[in-house]
Amino acid sequence: MLFLGDEELQKIKEELEAVLSAVQCKNEKLKEDLEREEQWHEEQVEILNTIEEIGEEMKKQKVVTDSEKRVYQELKNQALELKEFKKKLIKVLDELLEEHFPFREKNGNDKKKTLLNQLISAPHEPYVTVDGSFWPPYLELLLRSGIVLRHPEDPSRIRLEAFHE
Repeated sequence: MLFLGDEELQKIKEELEAVLSAVQCKNEKLKEDLEREEQWHEEQVEILNTIEEIGEEMKKQKVVTDSEKRVYQELKNQALELKEFKKKLIKVLDELLEEHFPFREKNGNDKKKTLLNQLISAPHEPYVTVDGSFWPPYLELLLRSGIVLRHPEDPSRIRLEAFHE
């Protein structure tokens, strides 16, 4: 009977060693699984951190976008101010011209045509007599710029400069 008990104990021992071996194998497999899960977890944490960094950058870009919008709005306001300033400047210049260079009356169109055509139609006598039909500011401008010349002996007569020669 002792022999039977030894055999049974030996059998139980072998079974227990097989169970121990299986448990140790399973334990090793679980350790490997745990390491893989920890590595996966670390990768997920890195991905989450990267996503958060990208989100922060996007928020900063939105701030830059808001800044760009603000700069654009300021430039738009300045452009409107410049348009208003231009309108005021044109109005002031218009008043200045009206005061110092008033429009001439509409009489004397025949004299104007005479002045323009006299040099070509009558080259032997290109001078035209200046009377009240010529507007003095324009006449002065034409004289100063050399477009018309006064007669050397009679200052009341002018002629166009012969640009065509």
